[in-house]
Amino acid sequence: MKRICIISTGGTIACVPTERGLAPELSCRELTELAGADKLGFDISCTDLFSMDSSNIQPEEWCIIAESVRAKIGACDGIVLTHGTDTMAYTASMLTFMLMGVPVPVVLTGAQYPAVYPNSDGRKNLCDAVIAASELTAGVYICFGGSVMLGCRAVKTRTTSLNAFESINHPYIAAVNNGHFVRLHEYTAPVGFSFSTKMDNHVALVKVIPGMSPKLLDCLEGCGMKGVVIEGFGLGGVHSFRRDHTESIRHLMESGIPVVLTSQCLYEQSSADVYEVSRPLKELGVLSAHDMTTETTITKLMWALGRAHDIESVRSIMDRNFAGELTE
Repeated sequence: MKRICIISTGGTIACVPTERGLAPELSCRELTELAGADKLGFDISCTDLFSMDSSNIQPEEWCIIAESVRAKIGACDGIVLTHGTDTMAYTASMLTFMLMGVPVPVVLTGAQYPAVYPNSDGRKNLCDAVIAASELTAGVYICFGGSVMLGCRAVKTRTTSLNAFESINHPYIAAVNNGHFVRLHEYTAPVGFSFSTKMDNHVALVKVIPGMSPKLLDCLEGCGMKGVVIEGFGLGGVHSFRRDHTESIRHLMESGIPVVLTSQCLYEQSSADVYEVSRPLKELGVLSAHDMTTETTITKLMWALGRAHDIESVRSIMDRNFAGELTE
């Protein structure tokens, strides 16, 4: 009988109606029994880590979650982490790096509607995640709406629909249909478990809009930012005249602050190589997110800044595929 550890962090799946509105108050054991996951034929243990809305999950919580997962590794064959959907993709991405080469599957799941609601997706999602954790190879995943995807490739794309997450620029790993696990794509995790919670969360994300003032970029150094991710237009374009962003980016780079260029488009890669408007960025040595999601780009940059001390060292980390987060 496989041993599955369920760790609860709160989120909509654990919410109940209160006078203050929905609040994540179900315990892990209550949630497990409500979903019927304890009847699936596995040896299930439950841990209540905290009860939080995922909008409040921050780097401090990522460290606590990672430590909790590490503590469970020797005691189980798979781990399920219940988590709110709003920041689940960020948590899954960061856990991919913090738990590099984790020797068991770690599966995040949650719900669009509280598990106590008659029409909730939470009960099925939890059961699906437990089944997935018993079948998957080692790695960090999200199981939601019957789909299983790499945690570092998942993005929440819908606010209320039950298929809230999509796998971006990577095949879906598996599906769980009526309790049956169907493998769709083979994934091999990095060899050798390397645990670390070192990071620097002084990272800013700037989404470029038409007419955006370069002063927004100019103020980032004074705000204590150590790294910047810029979501440009299309392949990664920014303004190059009238409101020239190039000079502001140059100043950041010359100040030792790595600037990573990504796209506002969900699918396919960003590149500064194609259009004339982007060529100055390439000449400045701006880093590329390639085909990583924005969530993964941000968390990987935080992780890189925790172990690199100059732009070229950060670049070598950002350009390397560690766990399937970018296409080589």
